[in-house]
Parts: sequence; structure tokens; C-alpha cells
Amino acid sequence: MSKYLLNKFLYTVDRDADLVERYRTDPAGCVVQWEQEYANTLLNCHSGERSTWLAFSDEERTALATHDHVTLFAMGAHPFLTLTLFIAMFERDHGPLEYQFAYARALDGVTLPYPDIST
Repeated sequence: MSKYLLNKFLYTVDRDADLVERYRTDPAGCVVQWEQEYANTLLNCHSGERSTWLAFSDEERTALATHDHVTLFAMGAHPFLTLTLFIAMFERDHGPLEYQFAYARALDGVTLPYPDIST
């Protein structure tokens, strides 16, 4: 499991409107495509350099494909990254702040100590 890769996914998808829409409408397909095309590229580097070892675990793929922000948080995904991306995907389907309150309620059962979100 890689907190870095989870957070990289959330960060890069949130910054690309086409990926946001793909993740909203076809989350499993988006996760597979992103993993193949972006997982082993250097973050914010356009020189073509790549690594070869980064990959999601089955548990990470499932949590990402089902938009399960509670499980992602438990895995160490940064809550601000999931919140901003999920707002971009789902806020339009809800009233003002309705999605944010639902997001918080879903995390209501999480108690201290919180998972380590450092990368």
C-alpha cells in the first residue's frame, strides 16, 4: 500500500477536468487508466522520466473505484485531497454544503488517533 500513490492520484485527478469527469462517470476505468498512464510518472515533471514499481493494491483500487473516502482516509489518503476532489465530482448533485456535511457524517465514526496522513 502506498499513501504517496493514493495522494498522487487524488491530487492529479483533481487538477484535470477531464479526469474528474472520467472518475465521476467511470471510476473503475479511470483508476485503471490513471495507474497505467500516470502512476509511474514523476509528479509535476514533464521530461518523460518514469519509474516502474508503483502500483495500487487491490484494496486501494477498490476504494478508489467505489469512491470510498472513509476507507481511503483509513489507508492514509489526505482528507483535504479527497474532499476537494469529491466536491468537484459530487457537489453539483446536492444543495449548498450538503455534500460536505454528508462527507463529514461518513467520517463521524473515525476516532483519535487518526491514521497517519504523512507521505
